[in-house]
Amino acid sequence: MNTAADPVRFDIVARIAQRVPDLRPAERDVAALILDDLASAARASIGELAQRAGVSVASVTRFAKAVGCHDVRELKLRLAQAATVGERFLRGGPDSMQGAGAAHAAPEPLATRVYDEIQAALARNHELLRQAPLAQVAAALGAARMIYVFGMGGGSSALADEMRFRLVRLGRPVASYQDSLLQRMVASTLSPESVVVALSVTGRVPELLDACRIARDYGAKLVALTAPASPLAALADWLVPIVASETDFIYKPSSSRYAMMMALDVLVTELALAQPAESRELLRRMKHTLDAHRGGGERQPLGD
Repeated sequence: MNTAADPVRFDIVARIAQRVPDLRPAERDVAALILDDLASAARASIGELAQRAGVSVASVTRFAKAVGCHDVRELKLRLAQAATVGERFLRGGPDSMQGAGAAHAAPEPLATRVYDEIQAALARNHELLRQAPLAQVAAALGAARMIYVFGMGGGSSALADEMRFRLVRLGRPVASYQDSLLQRMVASTLSPESVVVALSVTGRVPELLDACRIARDYGAKLVALTAPASPLAALADWLVPIVASETDFIYKPSSSRYAMMMALDVLVTELALAQPAESRELLRRMKHTLDAHRGGGERQPLGD
């Protein structure tokens, strides 16, 4: 494959995430290292990459070819380009503009800066979602006797409840848990008829990993919305990949939660379309009940 022939469309970050399931264990370690810090990986020598990942130099070379690069030199070039694209959204002001008179240009509005980062996160994860096993996950959720959603930290805690709200609308038995001790307790009660949906942008939270291992030990199926090449992804029966691309603009919340929310919306919509008659009737009942309670027009959102 001649990846250099199409430099604009070849997204090295998405390519790495897509190839992770087919990589050898040592190559997955290289992938995890790179996805954790693109800029640092782009600056490192092949020997430094191997040392940091705890693998051989040959493994780094094989990894580069496995993700479509001719050699490690091209891989580092792609990584540097990907990091530079991220910087474009980071600066968002006069220092990011090019050409004469840039220093006198008006600063970019904050709303535009935030919007651009959200848009970039959604665009990057959109391609990954197209490759995710959404139909299989929807079938598992539709057949589960009980669904448990685990999330910890800021974004994942909130989105665990968000997923519960969405699944309830489709008549699915579901509960969400954010406390690590409760997750362990619940995990120990599960069975092969149970499905755990674990949310984690990094896939490296020790308490969450422990709860998921316990659930797997008792036969439960695991759906992970998380980073490819992460420990959580390795545990999962089905992986819905989420790739975060954080900038140095530390003052705004992470855009990664929008990527995870998009994945949740796509997954729940897949489930709704898998049972169209049942979903339509349940949603009709909710709309009827809400309109009778609060009033409203036909196009008013189903919720508040």
